[in-house]
Amino acid sequence: MENYTKLKDLVASIEADAEKFFNNGNSAAGTRVRKGLQEIKTLAQDIRNEITAKKNEGK
Repeated sequence: MENYTKLKDLVASIEADAEKFFNNGNSAAGTRVRKGLQEIKTLAQDIRNEITAKKNEGK
């Protein structure tokens, strides 16, 4: 559950940069959004692995 909370915080943290990029065309903000999305991808995979491991514990 800890990683899920980190995921929610990470999504919230890139919101401002996403707005700057899409509404104002700020290229640096776009780079920060891309970096944040990569971190989200990695964290999401970690969460998937945790869920699979926990699910398989019961078998």
